Amino acid sequence: MPDAVAGTSRFHDLARRALTEITPDETIGAEAPEVDEGDGVVSVRFATLLPGYPGWFWTVSVAQVEGEEPTVLEVELLPGDHALVAPDWVPWADRLADMKAQEARDGDEDDTDDDDDESDDDDDESDDDESDDDDDDDDESEDDDDDDSDDDDSDDEPRSVVHGGDVDGVDIDGLGGDDETGDDDADGDDQAGGDDSHDDEWDGEDVDPLGGRRS
Repeated sequence: MPDAVAGTSRFHDLARRALTEITPDETIGAEAPEVDEGDGVVSVRFATLLPGYPGWFWTVSVAQVEGEEPTVLEVELLPGDHALVAPDWVPWADRLADMKAQEARDGDEDDTDDDDDESDDDDDESDDDESDDDDDDDDESEDDDDDDSDDDDSDDEPRSVVHGGDVDGVDIDGLGGDDETGDDDADGDDQAGGDDSHDDEWDGEDVDPLGGRRS
């Protein structure tokens, strides 16, 4: 951009009159340094007071040929070096193509996210199944431990030694033998007593039963 020339331009009044033909005078601010465009053309600038155009300038291009009166070439509103400007204009067809391409990319990303979510769900189900299997194995192991513990406790309990013919540690065969022996002894005593009584009866009489007959 050509260098700006400080001070009031010699074309100040001409440029301002040209601006009032396209915009109200109250929208024209203070004069800014003019810009030498070369080849006898000078841009006379004025700050704009229009709302929404910070950093913009009313610009009047003036040409002067030696021996001729200056002539206004163009009047326009142009942005300065630090002006707030809109993005570059893009044809609608180009913008539509960009929008479709962006939508396609977004769709691919959504599909990828869905696949990742399904994979995460499968991993969670697999982890749950493995956890259930581990719990079942733990339960079976605990049951086996309980059975082994019960068997060990049963083995540790004292047991009474019982032989054939014993009830609660009592020898019933021995008891039966004593009874039989007692019965035999009693029978023997009865027989012996009977014989003694008979003998005593004969001995008491001390008489020969045949003596009377002999006499």
